Amino acid sequence: MVAVSGTIGFIGLMIPHIVRLIARSDHRRVLPISVFAGSIFLIWVDLIARTAFSPIELPVGVITSILGGPFFLLMLLRVRREGKGGIL
Repeated sequence: MVAVSGTIGFIGLMIPHIVRLIARSDHRRVLPISVFAGSIFLIWVDLIARTAFSPIELPVGVITSILGGPFFLLMLLRVRREGKGGIL
């Protein structure tokens, strides 16, 4: 997904995982909460990208990749530590 849509696609991968940790895999709650959490997250990332190095605007994808890359590394390490058959 990230290869096709760019690094902003990390939002579509990262937010549902975080919501699933909070909502306990109840899909009736995960989907609507993911929609709202993803939009709120993107608004905050856009605000950071516009104001962090003012007057220069960073691309939103830079911030999402800075947050998304380590998040998925932590997820992979967690799966490996718990022994759930991760790829590492």
